[in-house]
Amino acid sequence: MNNITLVLLGAGNSTRFGLKAKKQWLYIGDDPLWYFVTKQFKSYGFKETIIVSSFQEIEYMKKFDTFTFVEGGETRQESLKNALKNVSTKYVLVSDIARCCINHDMIKRILGNREKADCIVPALNISDTLYMDNSPANRESAKLIQTPQLSETKLLLKAIQSDEVFTDDSSAMHKSGNKILFVEGSQNAHKLTFADDLKKLTCLKPPSQKTFVGFGIDTHPFEQNKPMYLCGEMIENSFGFKAHSDGDVAIHAIIDALLGAAGLGDIGEFFPDTDNKYKGIDSKELLKICVDRINTYGFDINNVDITILAEIPKISPHKEKMRQTLSKILGINQRSVNIKATTSEKLGFVGRCEGISVHAIATLNYFNWTKL
Repeated sequence: MNNITLVLLGAGNSTRFGLKAKKQWLYIGDDPLWYFVTKQFKSYGFKETIIVSSFQEIEYMKKFDTFTFVEGGETRQESLKNALKNVSTKYVLVSDIARCCINHDMIKRILGNREKADCIVPALNISDTLYMDNSPANRESAKLIQTPQLSETKLLLKAIQSDEVFTDDSSAMHKSGNKILFVEGSQNAHKLTFADDLKKLTCLKPPSQKTFVGFGIDTHPFEQNKPMYLCGEMIENSFGFKAHSDGDVAIHAIIDALLGAAGLGDIGEFFPDTDNKYKGIDSKELLKICVDRINTYGFDINNVDITILAEIPKISPHKEKMRQTLSKILGINQRSVNIKATTSEKLGFVGRCEGISVHAIATLNYFNWTKL
């Protein structure tokens, strides 16, 4: 298939899906949905595979495979325009990642007819009674349109330049006067739009039951005349922590542990201390962003265990409140947040009361969407 490029669109924000995990990041075994779908097309040997996604997800996606990744736009049409800028082949096969159960007989029908029209479209006839504008309509002339759709690249690129918004490639191609050929679609090629659609997609297997462990460590020196925040709680003291943010060394360690478990890098990549928008920021807000990102990428947080190395201040009086604060942000029960404190027996910078160091461990599992 040296004259065909595959484009998979997945830049949507999943607002209709209604779950904390984006549908692109539901795990099927050990593969997120977008990768599960992409791997099903590998056997066709397309010249190139282009994945269209939101900007913030692309770097994470690159950890999975060496496809071409393109930033999406505000609409499907804008996303497709961005993708087509990278296509050099005569034909382009465009599909939605949400169309996740691939019927290979249908794909062969599409590819096998590529020279018979400008756009090859899988479609289903309608067997139910059809109404339009509250009146019965002729179902014999109606079709349910599916993806993937195969088009001549230059014609498709020209067709979608219109200001009119098209919901699929064939609509744009038809408006431009190009020849459309319908081939038999598949009842199994159901599109994942709402959470209830998961029950209709029999090709999707449950996520793996693996547990992922991450370790984080952070250290901050003391700074006079600055509020002290630790585990999200303000501790009355004459000094706080020297840092770009509020210096909550415990939350910083927890963030690194969470990011490590998810394979997402480290806190400096997400919240660089060279960025002024994080100057003096409440670290609880950073943790909330981190938790949201981890949930979005298809993970559930299991537990967090931290050890605070400090001569001062005394941690024990604050533990319970700290656990309550952290559990609320992490979305787990208080029992799953463990806080330990110890001294360094007067050794090192901790022993000299110059600062605090915190070690953190976090565990994650894939979000189990089969229990919905």
